[in-house]
Amino acid sequence: MIDRPFLGGGQVNLLSLASFLDRGTFEVSVCSRGEGPLVDALGEEGIPHFPIAFSKRVQKGIVKDIVSLLNTHHFDILHTHGGVAGLFGRWSARRCDRPPRVVHTLHGIHYLHYRNFLFKYLYVYLERFFSRFSDAVIFVSDADRERGRRFNLVPEDKIVLIKNGIDFEAFESGTSFEEGKNELGFDSSGPVVGTVARLHRQKGLPYLYQAVKKIQESIPEAAVWIVGGGYLLPKLQRLGKKLDLKETVHLLGERKDVAKLLSRFDVFVLPSLWEGLPYSLLEAAALAKPVVATDVDGVREIIKHGETGLLVPAKDPERLAQAVVRLLQEREYAATLGRNLKDATQREFSLFRMLQKTQDLYRKLTVD
Repeated sequence: MIDRPFLGGGQVNLLSLASFLDRGTFEVSVCSRGEGPLVDALGEEGIPHFPIAFSKRVQKGIVKDIVSLLNTHHFDILHTHGGVAGLFGRWSARRCDRPPRVVHTLHGIHYLHYRNFLFKYLYVYLERFFSRFSDAVIFVSDADRERGRRFNLVPEDKIVLIKNGIDFEAFESGTSFEEGKNELGFDSSGPVVGTVARLHRQKGLPYLYQAVKKIQESIPEAAVWIVGGGYLLPKLQRLGKKLDLKETVHLLGERKDVAKLLSRFDVFVLPSLWEGLPYSLLEAAALAKPVVATDVDGVREIIKHGETGLLVPAKDPERLAQAVVRLLQEREYAATLGRNLKDATQREFSLFRMLQKTQDLYRKLTVD
């Protein structure tokens, strides 16, 4: 269960589990809002989907609908992903005739970064409360697990660490990009600096825009591609106009051909202010892309500075630009970083490892 059906990190995690769990053991269905890329992908995989009109506002009607769904289908396990689904799903599970075992995954503890102190600690209190009624709470990175302990979010005996994973070979296959103007409607023959990210404050994209002006001073022909959608789109469009970057920064929106677009990147950049454990970095790793990322949270669990990529301070456009320019100019060094990143991540962040750990948890809960 997840609230919004776009394809962010939590949704990719959920889709991976739903698609590849052992069908000889598990019968899988997914619940989210009604329409979006996630729902389309589930349909392509033949995975049953149940629409619920999730909202961030507390509404008893949502709980009633979820309780009805759970009572009708008698699920053994309810696995919620993210804050909204975690709130409504765990609340509803307690009200069922035959409550399922409940697993919750925190895909980055975003509310700890809220600027509103009252909202931040409201969500801390809610997680402490609902974790008491969860059978297990999954953290996707060491950093988030330690942060969860520091804020006493989850009882120690319910904490589980399962890091995100992808199918490296599957992501790498079929990533051929045709250069020229026909592919995207603009010239794509120059150096490309790219990112795959939700257009959200977390991702630090305004700092990337500021860095672009500095990148252009050294490499005028460089272009920036941003793949993803989100509420910051109008703000970023205004910022691009203000900085005169209309012909340089291309906002490509949500795409199904992420692997193909990423294959065209000369440098992958992630200017995040915080992260859980970003799937986009694993996707860049699968294609052996040289990476510049901010030195935050789960990012440093993937990128080792100077070995598998370059790390720069968050909110520092100058250092971000310098690192990108270096990798665009020192192509052999950049290629070495990309190869090292792929070699270092394939075992620890494999889809197989993530699936095995999750299936083991499910089996343990249903046996106990």
